[in-house]
Amino acid sequence: MFQDEMKKAAEAYGLHLREVQLQQFTRYYELLIAWNEKMNLTAITEAHEVAVKHMVDSLTAYDKTLFHKGVSVIDVGTGAGFPGLPLKIFCPEIRLTLMDSLNKRVKFLQTVVDELGLTGVECVHARAEEGARNQKYREQFDIAVSRAVARLPILCEYCLPFVKKGGHFLALKGRAYAEEAEEAKKAIKVMGGSHTEVREVHLPDLEDKRAIIIVTKTMLTPKAYPRKAGTPAKNPL
Repeated sequence: MFQDEMKKAAEAYGLHLREVQLQQFTRYYELLIAWNEKMNLTAITEAHEVAVKHMVDSLTAYDKTLFHKGVSVIDVGTGAGFPGLPLKIFCPEIRLTLMDSLNKRVKFLQTVVDELGLTGVECVHARAEEGARNQKYREQFDIAVSRAVARLPILCEYCLPFVKKGGHFLALKGRAYAEEAEEAKKAIKVMGGSHTEVREVHLPDLEDKRAIIIVTKTMLTPKAYPRKAGTPAKNPL
């Protein structure tokens, strides 16, 4: 049963979930599996694996010093809602924007938000490069998060334009995190980031290396960025 797997996985990572949160995670899982039959949302479907590799993995981005009441968070290229939705379930007082380039996925996300009764969530259909040029979203967020979207130099160009001066960008990264952090130094600086911190994370029952890369933004992003759709991926900084 997914609820039991979720409870065990969260506790193994050191997180306590309330009963209502366990119910929300379970309903999220059910919707993910049901919608996955008609569109490609995830290759991981087994209950234990979803609990660890999607839900708890998303929660590794949580930092109590950053995720306080009323903080505004954007999840760029959210896909099936990771890490944004698990963070919202765990920390309901955040204000969350989920942005994805595929309208079908945005419809799925809106269904999850509605079914789980989540408030303070906006689901937006847009490519990151376009969304970051919209004044409604540009430099409007305390935190940007992203997981499994692109290598860090490209991701910085996608995400840092959304972050306010003084805010943070949190990238959830796999085994090549140290190499990516090194590779992204120029992009971080160009986008207005400065201090970069790497926090290693270890998921229950998994040996692989993962980390959260936290970039603090101290200057505004130059108006020329992000470059037009497709350019960051073809020609990273």
